[in-house]
Amino acid sequence: MFKKILVANRGEIAVRILRACREMGICGVAVYSDVDETALHVRMADEAYPIGRAPAAESYLRADRIIETARNCGAEAIHPGYGFLSENAEFAEQCRSAGITFVGPSAEAMRALGEKIRALEIARGADIPTIPGSNGAVRELPAAVKTALEIGYPVMLKASGGGGGKGMRLVNSEEELRRVWDVTQNEAAASFGNPVVFLEKYLAHPRHIEIQVLADHHGSVLYFPERECSLQRRHQKIVEESPSPVVDPALRKKMGEAATMLASAAGYQNAGTVEFLVDADGNFYFLEMNTRLQVEHPVTEMVTGVDLVHLQIRIAAGERLGLRQSGIDARGHAVECRIYAEDPANQFMPSPGTIGSMEEPSGPGIRNDTGVYPGAEISLYYDPLISKLIAHAGTRQEALARAVRALREYRISGIRTSIPFLSRLLQDPRVAAGRLHTGLVGEILDSSDGTEEGWREALVAAALMYRAPQRRRLAAESGSWRRGFWEYMS
Repeated sequence: MFKKILVANRGEIAVRILRACREMGICGVAVYSDVDETALHVRMADEAYPIGRAPAAESYLRADRIIETARNCGAEAIHPGYGFLSENAEFAEQCRSAGITFVGPSAEAMRALGEKIRALEIARGADIPTIPGSNGAVRELPAAVKTALEIGYPVMLKASGGGGGKGMRLVNSEEELRRVWDVTQNEAAASFGNPVVFLEKYLAHPRHIEIQVLADHHGSVLYFPERECSLQRRHQKIVEESPSPVVDPALRKKMGEAATMLASAAGYQNAGTVEFLVDADGNFYFLEMNTRLQVEHPVTEMVTGVDLVHLQIRIAAGERLGLRQSGIDARGHAVECRIYAEDPANQFMPSPGTIGSMEEPSGPGIRNDTGVYPGAEISLYYDPLISKLIAHAGTRQEALARAVRALREYRISGIRTSIPFLSRLLQDPRVAAGRLHTGLVGEILDSSDGTEEGWREALVAAALMYRAPQRRRLAAESGSWRRGFWEYMS
């Protein structure tokens, strides 16, 4: 087992990994940019070292500085978390060349599965269902027009190197395809260093369901109960749960076996997530594989009792999984809410600033993974995720109710957050009934109750849940409902 691990990340995921290291008796090392010098992950680490200025390109994306820091402090392994360098095959290769263990898949597996077109080829070779689309890259506009006509509009134009909902465009006509073709290629090249795009048939109202896999270096590949990730805004997940309200044991087994076949075909080791789209008839289609730990991994941990970060580290150290597929079951239900520093009443614009007071929820079945504290600064340089609130209970209805209760207890001043919106979302009748699809959040926002008047009523109602009764009239009496609401909330 390792004696020292460097965590090449920041925020809540760095805190999460450092806690795992401490539990395992491993010295945890943090790295930080100049604006993160007093961040929670730095405070929690056994050792911490600066790696550059605030822009990620000058700090958290500087593979050379991170590896140099690991060598200088004697770290035997580097855990990348998610984001930043976590799916960078070159970084994994550089770690290996430096004699440092990368806690994740090999560079070869990452290249095979992290690039969407190659991953689709592997999936098709393993007889895993894929969405109808172009057979590989589409490099010229005439070929794209011809393929789109064959598939039938609407289609999705996707960057092969994309991820996290980026590099995707819904195209409804040939005119629209011609208009966005160059723009999409240029964006792909700028964002991912790879201009290659491909086409897929657009599935109306699918569910986004993913399977967590773990594979060791001794041939064992296991899958875990699925995570339902259909509640998304602009292709970004905001609420996840496990298990899915519509996946039965037979479908779970089919999807799990497909996920393990894909991992085995690529020679995959460590933690990864195979993502699928599921249509209204229960047919599933391979979407992509994320070759890292997922943001939403806590819901799997809550329903299975398995610590995925511990297992990641043990696998990287060469240990066997020590689990059997038959012993992995979901116990109860878990829901995760991603809480961001953003203003839902102003197009979800980021809300940087200093956190004032912060009252975290607690009680039965509640877990809050956070990387901030009262007085911490929310910077514009990084993703505005404040925390992940996870609720676990015996049934889905109980877990949703517990999550809403916890959201009502969660109070943060000084900045605006998505807490009121999440509370409202979980209480929407369609969400409560499990009638989920990837466009549902957009429908809720675009519907009559997503108008300014609807938002006024909903946010004022949310305010009443968050503050004492004697202050309730403030929001209603304010001349400007948005200003009054946020004055009231702070």
